[in-house]
Amino acid sequence: MHLDEKSIIDLLNSSGLVSKTDVAMAQKKAKEKGQSIGLVLVSEGKLTEKDWNSMQAVSLGIPFVSLKGEKIDPSVLSLIPEPIARNSNIIAYKKSKAGLEVAMLDVDNLSVIDFIKKKVGLKILPRLTSSDSIKEALTQYKKSLQADFEDIIKKESASIKTILKNDNSSEEKSEKELKELAEDLPIVKIVDTLISHAISQGASDVHIEPEEDSLIVRYRIDGILHDAMVLPKDTAPGIVARIKVLSNLKLDEKRLPQDGRFKIEGEDGNVSFRVSTLPTYYGEKTVIRILRENSKGFSLETLGFHGNALELIHEGMKQRSGMLLCAGPTGSGKTTTLYTMLDILNTPEVNISTVEDPIEYQMARINQTQTKAEIGLTFANGLRTLLRQDPDIIMVGEIRDGETASLAVNASLTGHLVLSTIHTNSAAGAIPRMIDMGVEPFLIVSTVKTIIAQRLVRILDDNKEKYFLDDAEKKALEKVANLDLVLERLKSEKIVDPNATWKTIPLYKPVTSKESESGYKGRLGIHEVLKVTPTLKDMILKGSSTDEIEARAKEEGMMTMLEDGIFFACKGLTSTEEVLRVVSE
Repeated sequence: MHLDEKSIIDLLNSSGLVSKTDVAMAQKKAKEKGQSIGLVLVSEGKLTEKDWNSMQAVSLGIPFVSLKGEKIDPSVLSLIPEPIARNSNIIAYKKSKAGLEVAMLDVDNLSVIDFIKKKVGLKILPRLTSSDSIKEALTQYKKSLQADFEDIIKKESASIKTILKNDNSSEEKSEKELKELAEDLPIVKIVDTLISHAISQGASDVHIEPEEDSLIVRYRIDGILHDAMVLPKDTAPGIVARIKVLSNLKLDEKRLPQDGRFKIEGEDGNVSFRVSTLPTYYGEKTVIRILRENSKGFSLETLGFHGNALELIHEGMKQRSGMLLCAGPTGSGKTTTLYTMLDILNTPEVNISTVEDPIEYQMARINQTQTKAEIGLTFANGLRTLLRQDPDIIMVGEIRDGETASLAVNASLTGHLVLSTIHTNSAAGAIPRMIDMGVEPFLIVSTVKTIIAQRLVRILDDNKEKYFLDDAEKKALEKVANLDLVLERLKSEKIVDPNATWKTIPLYKPVTSKESESGYKGRLGIHEVLKVTPTLKDMILKGSSTDEIEARAKEEGMMTMLEDGIFFACKGLTSTEEVLRVVSE
């Protein structure tokens, strides 16, 4: 099945996907680098990986398969052990009388094919696939962890009981005894499995909650808590102790809340964990926040910004001074938005400093300071010190009191660009909130340039049901959103046909399945971006209400979060029900 160079070059030249000049240049580079011509073309962006794989398949006369979105039978998947599948980029995905079909990146890897043939005793039928397809299929090894977890509990519960049998009162255990329990192999296995399972499921938080007779584990996935598993009550002391050891917390302190963090290095990058413990009636509740350190992989577009809103943010970031605020409740993605903007602004010509609580992502060339209220390092004190460090851009994790708000305003008045978050439900609501904190209206209009408000909505799974708005549904939506504006933006951004009407634009509903119990997978930001225009400045100075400011901003073309959500519903990314649920919360 060796790939014939002449036939693949002929195929490339006749495909029309790449110019003959590019093919000739790639052929020369391929010889110099000792690579295939296809890899050279893909690395230079002349050809997509999918097109290259398809051409290889045609040239070799073997099928090309994609495993994206495919649920593979665990009994078939496990025929090739995970380490071999990962190292050799090969996945067993279908078993039949004809043999075992395997998806591969390199169908010339005869040694691994021969090894699997001897191991499973079946004829091996190689199929070409893409690296993205292999990567997605590899995650299915992890998704079988739930069954493995139950096996661990069954096998190790006797060992755990043996450790605890001489001392049923975990409150009386010494720090040394708790440390020994935390380092016991069964406990280590349980905690490692809990964490790896949470990561593979895409959870943002793990809640470990003691009850009278059990220990409940819940995962927050796409913003919603789900029961993940119920563990024996006697595993609680060891699990909490193990997590405390990992996050460097006091083992024998059970009366007071504690906060800590730890980090692991994974195949897809580093993952940080923020840990919080809280005493409850039946023992300590532990919550682990999972922070994937891949903020550089984001762009404003991937976060959901588009059109006029995107232009306003870029305009705001070009300012040398002033304030750019991000508003929303806890867990709405405000910090991720700020980090993404910092990543764009982070160039060698500027000095960027931050004061945060906590530091969620470490960023190169940015000076990040963690607040420590217990020793007097608050947002306000930290910000005072930052101003003596000659910064050009300052990020304040949150404006939560009058002192911090006043310092942030003064910093923006003295030639600094200040980015921060504020807890309000809408962009317009940030103005009265700052006034409530004691900031004078004339200072607000002099400093605040742009306000972003946002929420996170769940993304529909690929398996979704199409429908069209009827008159009653359209009238209901028109009561809460400007559908004419949404339609205008859909047309201007070329999402729909210029002649489209609400009767011809499809919307979608979630469809539940074994693979997706909710019908959703992943989340996306919906936003409203308010630019403080001269008209709005006059209204702020006159003491106008939130509703009046928002009404005027909408007249000037601001799309609300609800309207932005409907925009994405028309793109087939979410549902109107999900948008209404999130915005009304």
